[in-house]
Amino acid sequence: MTPSWRKPAGALLILALIVIWVGLVASLSGLVGSWHWTAQLLFYAVTGLVWIAPLKPLLRWMETGRWR
Repeated sequence: MTPSWRKPAGALLILALIVIWVGLVASLSGLVGSWHWTAQLLFYAVTGLVWIAPLKPLLRWMETGRWR
């Protein structure tokens, strides 16, 4: 069995997703910094978890070659 090219490509896509997400969240830090600390906590907790949602189909594609 030969290794699939999808795993290294998927790993690079995951890293790209993380970099883009961090850049987006960091660009909002000026706005979020003026909020009450509990709103900031909620914002960063949610954004810290939301980026995981696109990983399930990506990981499935890496393993099987199918998105669904």
